[in-house]
Amino acid sequence: MIVEPIRIEGLAALNRSLKRLDAEAPKGLRLAHNEAANIVVDEARRRIPSVSGRARASVKARSTRTASRVSAGSKRAPYVPWLDYGGEGRVAGRPGKREFRKGGRYVYPAFHDKRDEFTRVLERSLSGAVAAAGLEMS
Repeated sequence: MIVEPIRIEGLAALNRSLKRLDAEAPKGLRLAHNEAANIVVDEARRRIPSVSGRARASVKARSTRTASRVSAGSKRAPYVPWLDYGGEGRVAGRPGKREFRKGGRYVYPAFHDKRDEFTRVLERSLSGAVAAAGLEMS
């Protein structure tokens, strides 16, 4: 159930143009992507089972100026990819095999379910970032 990514035409060119206007202006693009990514983060955290809370806490927005990104897993919770996708549990002291799911159990399904809201928030946030730089978006 891997969904097609959302592509925004001209985003890289917008980033370059904002950078020419003001060195600080492109940071608004990253913040806009993070705002949209946090919708997926919140939904994925709600779905992840919790024993210690480390797996839930490891789901974070890690966006750039040209891409919205959600990461799951950390040094404190290295088992999150296994928890989400399944496979062989090769770390000592962890449960063994878990059924593999190509589309995952938590992050991608959260994106799939919240895609429309994600798109609306991303569009609104990007428009706001462009307006803050003193430009109009068409």
